[in-house]
Amino acid sequence: MIRVPLPDSFLRLPITHRALHDRAAGRIENSPAAIKAAVTAGYGIEVDLQLSKDGVAMVFHDEELDRLTDQTGPVNLRTSAELGRTRLRDSTDTIPTLAEVLVMIDGKVPLLIEIKDQTLVMGPTDGRLEAATAEALKGYRGDVAVMSFNPHSVAHMARLAPGLPRGITTSAYVPDDWAPLPVEVCDRLRDIPDYDATGSSFISHEASDLGRDRVAELKAQGARVLCWTIRSAADEALARQVADNVTFEGYLAALPA
Repeated sequence: MIRVPLPDSFLRLPITHRALHDRAAGRIENSPAAIKAAVTAGYGIEVDLQLSKDGVAMVFHDEELDRLTDQTGPVNLRTSAELGRTRLRDSTDTIPTLAEVLVMIDGKVPLLIEIKDQTLVMGPTDGRLEAATAEALKGYRGDVAVMSFNPHSVAHMARLAPGLPRGITTSAYVPDDWAPLPVEVCDRLRDIPDYDATGSSFISHEASDLGRDRVAELKAQGARVLCWTIRSAADEALARQVADNVTFEGYLAALPA
């Protein structure tokens, strides 16, 4: 399987976690305001995707609406039109589609897309969110890469959009942190066994676990190493001893001169 290299922009520009969000300023995570602020500042952007009831890729992190909106229940039980009218709490923004976000970014900065696991157990997916993602990205000319914790999603993207850079979002997979994910699934995914089979060219690894031998092994083999989530300049300096770039929030990472 052909690996598509991660464009240099993903290594040069620090990447905003769920865009440049700041609730006090009315910029909610993954919101249009946060995305526009990241573009203006010149940072890369990471966003998350969930699937609407009618099969549209929506830019939203959680499976449920409860934390970020005044609505309740699963995202996937609402249509894209309903979600597009759902206001993000402490904001005037509503939930955008991936297609809308692509128009906002318009190739000005790199976009890192995390496809959220739709099975909740990292199992085989039906491919609907991956297909919606690939469809939205057709013809997009900016630097973009896709990733997922679920290797089945990455494999779908290798089939649906073989020309896009793809990677695996990875973790120490401490079982208590990942419940109700089965312990045996945590044990398997911890060793990043699907990197080669999915034709990945990068990982985005949990920052506190960057010292793992498997991370060093993949880096020595040519994998690019991103990491999540950095929340201070001191932690960024530490992470960059291993990682090629950081995904950050809660402070302003230094941009290249």
